[in-house]
Amino acid sequence: MNDLRIAIAGAGGRMGRMLVEATLRDAEATLAAAIDQPDAVVLGKDAGELVGLPCGILVSSDRDAGIAQATCLIDFTRPEGTLEHLEICRRHGTAIVIGTTGFDAAGKNAIAAAAEDIPVVFAPNMSVGVNVVFKLLDLAARIMNEGYDIEIVEAHHRHKIDAPSGTALRMGEVVAQAFGRDLRQCAVYGREGVTGERLPSTIGFSTIRGGDIVGDHNVMFCGLGERVEIGHKASSRLPYALGSLRAARFLSSRSKGLFDMQDVLGLR
Repeated sequence: MNDLRIAIAGAGGRMGRMLVEATLRDAEATLAAAIDQPDAVVLGKDAGELVGLPCGILVSSDRDAGIAQATCLIDFTRPEGTLEHLEICRRHGTAIVIGTTGFDAAGKNAIAAAAEDIPVVFAPNMSVGVNVVFKLLDLAARIMNEGYDIEIVEAHHRHKIDAPSGTALRMGEVVAQAFGRDLRQCAVYGREGVTGERLPSTIGFSTIRGGDIVGDHNVMFCGLGERVEIGHKASSRLPYALGSLRAARFLSSRSKGLFDMQDVLGLR
């Protein structure tokens, strides 16, 4: 059996199924458990059959037993569920990759506290491409730190429950930090009515929700006579799954600590 034994939370969902498929196709990983809610219609089904790859691992609602079987849990569910899974991981000494977004300050503090005992990768986006974009944004913002207005536009499917996306917020944080600003003080979330002229120190966010858009993000540096755009478009959830497995491999050599994808990819 491979040392990288993966448990997947929310295995019957859109992202969960992609994680199941990516894990089953990864020669260096083993699907150890597939977990979902007690009322999920996929309970008792072969997790692999959900993606055309029968594997003998049945979807279960027994989170404790599933996490105990794994060396790493990958979780793209919801904040309340992820925090419960986090405590189970902490109890069993299981690493966790958290792709869930929408945490409040208390949730983020709980993740940091758990990382004192277990290894955690917590990132707003697991895609390798998106994390390269974060690096490019930092470079661009340091160069275009005067005379440019920053606008961030993101689009996701109709089922996404938080806005702006965690990725868009992280993009804003990267730019704000490069400018020496606090995003909490300079962010503007949508505009309506007579708003007056745009304040040059602000960073604007626009959110689109519709259809089955997987995830589009675009950051515009708008100057006089020119506009520089840095963006990323995901056509499927596969990049998030592949990045998550890369994060799980990264954690396999760590005993504890809080990391993000910049650490995983060596971009710091």
